Amino acid sequence: MPLGRVFLVGAGPGDPGLLTVRGRDVLRAADVIVYDRLVNPALLDEAPAGALRLFAGKLRGEACFTQDRINALLVEHARRGRRVVRLKGGDPFVFGRGGEEAECLAAAGIPFEVVPGVTSAVAVPAYAGIPLTHRDLSSSLAVVTGHAADGSERAVDWSRLATAVDTLVVLMGMERLPAIVDEVIAHGRPPSTPVALIRWGTTEAQTVVQGTLADIVDRAERARLAPPVVTVIGDVVALRQRLDWFGAQAPAGGAADPDSAEMDGAAAPARRPRRLRLSAAGPARMSTGP
Repeated sequence: MPLGRVFLVGAGPGDPGLLTVRGRDVLRAADVIVYDRLVNPALLDEAPAGALRLFAGKLRGEACFTQDRINALLVEHARRGRRVVRLKGGDPFVFGRGGEEAECLAAAGIPFEVVPGVTSAVAVPAYAGIPLTHRDLSSSLAVVTGHAADGSERAVDWSRLATAVDTLVVLMGMERLPAIVDEVIAHGRPPSTPVALIRWGTTEAQTVVQGTLADIVDRAERARLAPPVVTVIGDVVALRQRLDWFGAQAPAGGAADPDSAEMDGAAAPARRPRRLRLSAAGPARMSTGP
């Protein structure tokens, strides 16, 4: 039996309209889709009705599969001659463990293709009206993970990074926000530096909590903000008051938050035309079978 092929596809940050044309094309020809929690369920409708859909994300904080199991699934189905799409939120090579999966496929001799996606590090701030660079305010930026303290990844060296660039974007950092803020201030950022926390960015449930390093932790606690959140630190955040194009589309009323959390102190989520909301618990249609 000839080998199949694995496609490591970036699903984009949430708005299904941000999936690339190449990503759509490989989805439409897929035999198997292995997808994560932050993948908009509308994208699964692009796949053939008979395609096997395997949910490999986290539900209530618990992973359905270990990374080793996900790697084994990709290899197993490709060896059966199937076209396998590994569908990941954002871009597979930006804190998506796509590099590890590609290494596994290469070692197993499985043909694969990387289909880049629109990363949340750029798209989510853009939907909140925050340009990451600006001629007058920011000529450099860094994207870092907030998970580094758990010992599974290289720790972020805040002593070098805190003031090395104009704009900092932190992904997956909500649970460690107090520690990150303390590190950034301790290594030279003024407490008055603007900060934005953007939850469920690019979806109709997008919520933004804005403040400064001095008060953002308190604001986040009052808003009961929970992941997924993209954090932006830097002077460009102040532009949001003038550039919030996505929030300006929202009519009066608003949509319910996916987690039904109270949003005291936050810009409330609002229903926007032609935007599909992600389910906080992951897509309803899922299988964890072989």
